[in-house]
Amino acid sequence: MLEMLSYGFMQRALLASFLIGLVCSVIGVFVVLKGLSFIGAGTAHAAFAGVALAFLIGANPLLMAVFFGLSTVWITGYLQQTGKMKPDVSIGIFYTLTMALAILFIGLMKAYNPEVYGYLFGSILSVTPSDLKAILLLSLGILLTIFLFFKEFHFISFDQEMAEASGIPARNLFFLLLSLISLTIVISLQAVGAILVFALLVIPAAAAQQWATKMRTMIIISILIGISSSWAGVILSYWFDLPSGSTIVLLATLFFFLSVLFSPKRRRSAFRKESAEKIPE
Repeated sequence: MLEMLSYGFMQRALLASFLIGLVCSVIGVFVVLKGLSFIGAGTAHAAFAGVALAFLIGANPLLMAVFFGLSTVWITGYLQQTGKMKPDVSIGIFYTLTMALAILFIGLMKAYNPEVYGYLFGSILSVTPSDLKAILLLSLGILLTIFLFFKEFHFISFDQEMAEASGIPARNLFFLLLSLISLTIVISLQAVGAILVFALLVIPAAAAQQWATKMRTMIIISILIGISSSWAGVILSYWFDLPSGSTIVLLATLFFFLSVLFSPKRRRSAFRKESAEKIPE
């Protein structure tokens, strides 16, 4: 273990996985409660299309991913809020459109570029000092914004119409939340890849939901699961030469299934069912 920590790339990978696990776990709670999982999937592929275009034209991959990701969530959010198109339809269109663009951009490249596929499948062990700095700055910005607007995000996650009626600018906050989701996906691309990043948004929060009855408790449990999965995934990928992204997501999924099997909610539900069966008619 100490030998592993002596390598600079492992130090960066562990720090990056901590930040990504933390941010994804926190924002993932709002994603799960608000039912925005499919928006996460569509945004991940949009951000990857931006990365592919950046490598094609020689631009900054992070900036292009941010542009594509934000554009997708804002358009999708606008169509949803105005009632012009159902969310599943618009997300399905953008999901396929951006993947088609990504494939087109990759096909236009004159030579094979392994860095592009690193963003598709995830390669956290290749995080550079500049990548880590960008992840750190964006993570701090996302977490600070959530802290400042926590009560408002809490409100709109359960009842946006009531929040609007109470004088809260719910629509603006909804777009702010979508923006935070997009930025979270962008900083996670290199760690788990575009294919799996939305799973890291959803799974820790969904697992935490099995244990918690209060939102703050749900966030804490989600953070513990997200960081544990991320760290363990990085270590196992180093020891056994495994793909880091898939290892992280598989461990998070294991936490989810264990949560479903042993959660207090499941035991209470089973107890109520058993008690009802014993009551004579």
